[in-house]
Amino acid sequence: MAHLHCLPPSVEPCVSDHMPQIIDMIKQILDNGCAYRVDGDVYFSVDKFPGYGRLSGRKLEDNRAGERVTVDSRKQNPADFALWKSAKEGEPFWESPWGPGRPGWHIECSAMSVAYLGHSFDIHGGGMDLVFPHHENEIAQSCAACSQSNISYWIHNGFVTIDSEKMSKSLGNFFTIRQVIDLYHPLALRLFLMGTHYRSPINYSDSQLESASDRLFYIYQTLHDCQETLFQHNGTYLKDFVPHEIWNCVNKFHDDFKTCMSDDLHTPVVFAALSDPLKTINDLLHTRKGKKQECRIESLSALEKETRRVLTVLGLMPTSYSEVLQQLREKALKRAGLTEDQVLQRIVERTAARKNKEFEKSDAIRKDLAAVGIALMDSPNGTIWRPAVPLALQEYQQVIS
Repeated sequence: MAHLHCLPPSVEPCVSDHMPQIIDMIKQILDNGCAYRVDGDVYFSVDKFPGYGRLSGRKLEDNRAGERVTVDSRKQNPADFALWKSAKEGEPFWESPWGPGRPGWHIECSAMSVAYLGHSFDIHGGGMDLVFPHHENEIAQSCAACSQSNISYWIHNGFVTIDSEKMSKSLGNFFTIRQVIDLYHPLALRLFLMGTHYRSPINYSDSQLESASDRLFYIYQTLHDCQETLFQHNGTYLKDFVPHEIWNCVNKFHDDFKTCMSDDLHTPVVFAALSDPLKTINDLLHTRKGKKQECRIESLSALEKETRRVLTVLGLMPTSYSEVLQQLREKALKRAGLTEDQVLQRIVERTAARKNKEFEKSDAIRKDLAAVGIALMDSPNGTIWRPAVPLALQEYQQVIS
């Protein structure tokens, strides 16, 4: 999580440390007449909560008993769910006013939320599969315990599929984050995940990761080159020297970012909006010498500052551009099965072939490296290499687009 720039939670509570709070909440629900006891078990009565189903949009009559849990004839309504379950032989248990037992699946979430956030708080998250019955039951029991209970926003993320198939161990297409970041930079994975709206299903594939990695390299290379240029001019930033059209670009990006993030965290549109300031930075970095140097530096500074601010909010700001660029190169070499010395040797061979006008050989070398995700870039100062999407995946992306 640290590698992915995920902020650590303030508290990571354990259910087993909060039995008094859980038992107190169940007592409150019983006292308010919204639950009943049966042979050491305590069940929530959904008939006592008229708003049941408001989150998922489901109606009680649509629920078919026995689909998710075994039908219990002791229940007043088949949809009633357990707040406390009496101890079974061999299971862990805690003492309670209703005898030894353990909490039901839902009650601990409500009790621990109240303990740390109070009865009303802003955001509750989880996967789409938790909307019903888990979160539906949370709302019911929380409101039954305290009528002032309220959550402003329910945030449910979509599922992950692998090459358009649902990720599952049974299909053999299940892997961990550690396995992914062994070959791809963690921030490339973060960029990939944020490139799809959180509520939408997301299709994981090597092709998608390669594209995210390539995009990340472009972003950091652009900002690295910008930073180098600013350092050469002592990073001066005089606001009055920034041309009107540059301020328009900066302000538009700022407004687009605010609008997109306010629209249910629409991160994919933010990344689309990022293209304009990056393109403008690249254009300024290659400005003809005849143009005013002061305006160029001031413009670069303004654009870099706003871009850095947005990347920081998105958790995509590295401690060092050059460091993460080198890490992206190392990951690309690992995926290609090459060392940097081998790539440099191929560059030497290609340079010699071009000098000898053996263009077929030089083209073959370039194509062989491109096939494994190593792009050669020619310049007046010589040839350098950078990571790129492998040729086969580029062709595949063109076909599906």
